[in-house]
Amino acid sequence: MADPSWPGEQLIVAAQRGDVDSLTALVSGSHPNVRRFARSLCATPEDAEDAAQEALIILYRKIGMLRASGALASWMFRIVRNECLRRARTLRAHAPLPDVPLPDGAERSAEDVVLERIEAGRVAAAVAALPAEQRRVLIMRDIQGYSGRMVADALGLSTAAMKSRLHRARTSVQRSLLAPPEPASGDSHDDDKFRRS
Repeated sequence: MADPSWPGEQLIVAAQRGDVDSLTALVSGSHPNVRRFARSLCATPEDAEDAAQEALIILYRKIGMLRASGALASWMFRIVRNECLRRARTLRAHAPLPDVPLPDGAERSAEDVVLERIEAGRVAAAVAALPAEQRRVLIMRDIQGYSGRMVADALGLSTAAMKSRLHRARTSVQRSLLAPPEPASGDSHDDDKFRRS
């Protein structure tokens, strides 16, 4: 049975045929549910508002791509989820490094700052290298801080499946970070030159 809080099938079909009044009513009628999805999935209220607006713009522009009128809720959920994940990735990429308290009288050296940035880059690369389904779980659970139940529900997984993916993701990231960093191209060749001289 269709969720009565979403616009009805007749309105969706009319909007897909290009009826402007129906399309406007469809976007307006979908807004409360889209906003609710965004608030439950995005890290901040600002991101939720932006993700909801982006999802409604996509709905307006691409309603013709919806294959089954009964699938509007799941289609909009996927759009909102993807937009929230995109915003989380962007936030992490541009986030400043946290200030780590130093002992009294100590100052952070330029070398310390560079090493912290290198480590942050290694963590980001390790997360980015994960398979998409593991990466989504890890970001939502460990970066955005959602509860396990919320992550499982948002991704359509059982709690056990979500925990399994999260464990695999964490293990992969730990392995990546424990492995020695690969030398930049040309580093070993430069070392050989110095040894010979």
